[in-house]
Amino acid sequence: MNREEKNDLVVALADQMREFGNFYITDTSDLSVEKINKIRRKCFESDITIKVAKNSLIRKAMEAVGGDFDDVYGVLKGASSIMFSKSATAPAKLIKELRRQGDKPVLKAAYIDSSTFIGDDQLNALVALKSKEQLVGEIIGLLQSPAKNVISALQSGGNTIAGLVKTLQEREG
Repeated sequence: MNREEKNDLVVALADQMREFGNFYITDTSDLSVEKINKIRRKCFESDITIKVAKNSLIRKAMEAVGGDFDDVYGVLKGASSIMFSKSATAPAKLIKELRRQGDKPVLKAAYIDSSTFIGDDQLNALVALKSKEQLVGEIIGLLQSPAKNVISALQSGGNTIAGLVKTLQEREG
């Protein structure tokens, strides 16, 4: 790979880091070509982009993006694959699924919305993360709940008062 191709790859990686806002760095060096091809197919099916790149090029792409990647730089050793997805949890779920099938990509690091997760032991935490949309939905539900209770109480109270007044009128008559 010549200098121009390397620069193009760095630019492409940096663009994807900006576009997706999150990425996972994994180690697939111990896997056979057949298993890596299987992982690539699964990534394609799950709408995840996977690229194999030299650590120095991944680092240059992160430097071009200009975020706080200091913790991630430390894991850029050995063979690295980088996974991009619109969903912050999709790569973690895929890695977990692949492990159930016997394929073991090792999670080196994940960068999600300016939060860094270092090490393979973070996989369960990443799978359990909720998306922004899910969190916003929960907050809206929590905010709506008290208002619905007040409206419901007022409506039922109104019916009770109206019924009481009607009953009292009928007794008088």
